Amino acid sequence: MKKALLAAALMSAGVIAHAQSSVTLYGRLDAGLEYINGLPTGVGPNGQATGSSHHFAAESGDWGTSLWGLKGVEDLGGGNKAVFQLEGSFNTMSGQGPGGGGLFNRWATVGLANDSYGTLLLGRELFIANGVWDFDPFGQSNWSSASLVRGRNWSQSSNNISYQSPKFYGFDVYGQYSLSNSTNWNGNGTTPQGRQGGLQLTYTSSLFQVRGIYDEIRNPSNGLLGGAYDPNDGSTILGGNGNGNGVYAYSREYSALLNVFLGPFKVQGAYQAIRSSGMTGALPGQPTTLDHFWGGVTWQATPAAAAIAAVYHVNGNNGAGNATIYTIGGSYNLSKRTLLDIQIATVQNSKGANYGLNANNFGDASSTGNPLPGHSQTGVYAGIQHSF
Repeated sequence: MKKALLAAALMSAGVIAHAQSSVTLYGRLDAGLEYINGLPTGVGPNGQATGSSHHFAAESGDWGTSLWGLKGVEDLGGGNKAVFQLEGSFNTMSGQGPGGGGLFNRWATVGLANDSYGTLLLGRELFIANGVWDFDPFGQSNWSSASLVRGRNWSQSSNNISYQSPKFYGFDVYGQYSLSNSTNWNGNGTTPQGRQGGLQLTYTSSLFQVRGIYDEIRNPSNGLLGGAYDPNDGSTILGGNGNGNGVYAYSREYSALLNVFLGPFKVQGAYQAIRSSGMTGALPGQPTTLDHFWGGVTWQATPAAAAIAAVYHVNGNNGAGNATIYTIGGSYNLSKRTLLDIQIATVQNSKGANYGLNANNFGDASSTGNPLPGHSQTGVYAGIQHSF
């Protein structure tokens, strides 16, 4: 009898523990068709592209990254919870995963959360610069706020410690600090990541939202806010201050962002100052500072249909020139989980500049896919996205 009672008690405890914990599988699939012109063709004797062409392509992730993940929570009592999240990206068109980025290349975190004190996480996360997402009219789609800074706002952060505060009178604070794990605090070429970190302050009301972000990404080869990696292979560290992505990869970034809510309209704007240091060997046309601006409006015409228009602009020093993206688009929700999307965009380059719609690395057109210097590029994308 005692054994039967003990077994029943254990089974009940198991049911209670299960009821206090949850694991959720979630994901998003994005796919569509794309036309884009101004793509480089041919290679001349100086290594530069000799012409340009166009393509029609089946693409994944133009409107939003295809991803899948798991997240869970366990109630520890006293308002405390243990939390975890695992998330990886993939290509819907090919089924391929993130490759060298690992199975969970976006998120792999475990930590503690409390509604009154906030959330503390350890692991891999999207870098704090991704906080511009909420203030980008196109939500960091493939042709938006990452394009003219060559992916600077898209990176992930390993060896990370982060803290998210609860809201307090409309304010909340978020901070990240990522260790280099090398024998030099900032990085010295012995590990694949230099020190990274940042701080974000947000104020939210019913009428508007403002956010300020400071962040920095250190060069893993020497710990500097500058330097380079191979423009053909972003995972290969060259070191030094010569050819490569430079300020687009290793720099400080100061961001001021604004949302204004006007009934069915949302007006958004931002300014980013991106600064490097120690880039004494920068090539002509390779900037050491960038000033990045954008503004746009979203009209929620109906509960299902939204129209979007935005302009993105960048200025670079050292002969890098400037470029502007003009884009319109929109989405139509077939359901709460499925939407159709379209985007039409063009990038106009000043003489010598070669920014593309895609966030290609710094370098000549033949090796990066950027348009020819001073040339424009135009694209159209239409697709479908499903979330689960």
